[in-house]
Amino acid sequence: MTAHVRMYSTGVCPYCTMAERLLKSKGIDDIEKIRIDLDPVQRADMMQKTGRRTVPQIYIGETHVGGFDDLSALDRLGQLDALLQGD
Repeated sequence: MTAHVRMYSTGVCPYCTMAERLLKSKGIDDIEKIRIDLDPVQRADMMQKTGRRTVPQIYIGETHVGGFDDLSALDRLGQLDALLQGD
């Protein structure tokens, strides 16, 4: 079983696209996308939860991973797969 993945994003965001591509390459097809450009309440919620203003902001399960650079770094360290498996 894989962990639930939630990603705060905007419509035009190359880092969001790259994050989604990396997650899909890991077999994650079901990503809950929250478009903060369409919903200011969600933008405020994201900033309050993460302390960050930029997208993407990615959660795997209850773990706040951060943005694409953080996600990519986890993958390079070999830690992303375990997180995605819910280990």
